[in-house]
Amino acid sequence: MEQVVDFSLIDWSRLQFALTAMYHWIFVPLTLGITFIIAIMETKYVSTGREEWKQMTKFWMTLFGINFAVGVATGLILEFQFGTNWSNYSWFVGDIFGAPLAVEGIMAFFMEATFVAVMFFGWNRVSKRFHLISTWLVALAVNLSALWILVANAWMQNPVGMRFNPETARNEMVDFWAILLSPTAINKFIHTVTSGFMTAGIFVVGISCWFLLKKRHQDMARKSIIIGAAFGLAGSLVLFVTGDSSARQVAKEQPMKLAVIEGLYNGQEGAPFSIIAWGTPAGNPDRLYEKEVFALKVPKMLSLMAFHDFNAFVPGITDLIEGNNTQGIMSAYEKAERGKEAQNVLRRMKDAKNVDTQTYLETKALFENEEWIDSYFRYFGYGYYYDSDIDVFKQNIARLVPNVPLNFWAFRVMIGLGCICFIVLAMALWWACKNSLYEKKWFYRLAVICIPLVYIATQCGWIVAEVGRQPWVIQDLMPTVSAVSQIGVGSVKTTFILFAITFTVLLIAEIKIMISQIKKGPREG
Repeated sequence: MEQVVDFSLIDWSRLQFALTAMYHWIFVPLTLGITFIIAIMETKYVSTGREEWKQMTKFWMTLFGINFAVGVATGLILEFQFGTNWSNYSWFVGDIFGAPLAVEGIMAFFMEATFVAVMFFGWNRVSKRFHLISTWLVALAVNLSALWILVANAWMQNPVGMRFNPETARNEMVDFWAILLSPTAINKFIHTVTSGFMTAGIFVVGISCWFLLKKRHQDMARKSIIIGAAFGLAGSLVLFVTGDSSARQVAKEQPMKLAVIEGLYNGQEGAPFSIIAWGTPAGNPDRLYEKEVFALKVPKMLSLMAFHDFNAFVPGITDLIEGNNTQGIMSAYEKAERGKEAQNVLRRMKDAKNVDTQTYLETKALFENEEWIDSYFRYFGYGYYYDSDIDVFKQNIARLVPNVPLNFWAFRVMIGLGCICFIVLAMALWWACKNSLYEKKWFYRLAVICIPLVYIATQCGWIVAEVGRQPWVIQDLMPTVSAVSQIGVGSVKTTFILFAITFTVLLIAEIKIMISQIKKGPREG
């Protein structure tokens, strides 16, 4: 590369953003699902007029309120970081990325703020039906808020509906609906939201089983289990379907992510999927194993997941870096050369403006040439890894491979824990409906244990989604090396420590308040 890159700044900026995002995501999944569960319970109260349903609604609403308040605090800090730590990114794509976030703020957040107030404080101030409508609108608003944020994130994974303006060196939106309705955005939204539904289902079932274990509020607990398990189970089924669709989207748009998820270095037809594997430690920290000693694999499963074809070729890490002429895969080196050429064309255009009209017009015209855009500009981000020194060039290209062990195991932990939670929800619903949950203390304890497990599963899902696409902030167009703000590493370290302390205190406080409210249980009257 032509300029010295401070990778410590990049690493600390990434770490700070990861810290904020992961803490924020502790609070979001429950919020997405439990609002609908609360709305269902209140609907039962309004339709039956029975006070027990009102007590149940208020109890779960209290837990939602505690979670919601802390989630808002962490979410605001997360958005500020786009301006403080990632200002180059905000400049490069602010016209596109900012639009969904603006809609989220104007539409969803204000809708949440308005009707949350009615939901919590309007019990004796508005009619039952208006209060019920407010509760349903809160559930809708919370999930609408997630929609716009996930649309923005999906665009980063698969940038569509835009054009590059060489005059401003910025990307501009040309098709809002292409961004909103891209397959990546649809899959990401449904998959993420339904993971929240599963989380809420496990949360409600787990706490209800704690009441059964303590022989308290048993009637409320059984009814909550039926609603929570049914809702969580329905969400889980959709979650698995969208997981399958997401795998195909990843195979199409982010083949490197798919390769590192499996730890697949050499592509093959009929590629298997490893359920578990271990081997001798690798000398390279980004490599899974130096030598694989044992692996339990499902034959041809990765090909089926990626392409719905048992014999399809799945490219490996080596294919994507070195290229594979047989499969028509361009090497990362050639992409870097083409990306550098696109950057040079932009530089020549800027230099020629007001100096050499002919060169200026010729170079500018290339950014309107679809064939040139597809052959060169689409690899614009790879150009940051080009270097005339071949040894440095190779070192730079190696950074295009995400952390293999982390992605490999995060993906399997996500799937494994997700399956366990699905089974627990199914068992809870079956036994609750059959009225045979009595004295199953082992199951009560298992359901309680699943509460932290489902949170671990959702965190692992985001690790795969975000770490798996590194080093790209915007896939193929902008790497982290060019997106980060040029600020002092010391400032980032200091704020990282402050955020870590603050978020940890907030988390501990939230858990203590939650536990206190759960121990109190639903209040009479």
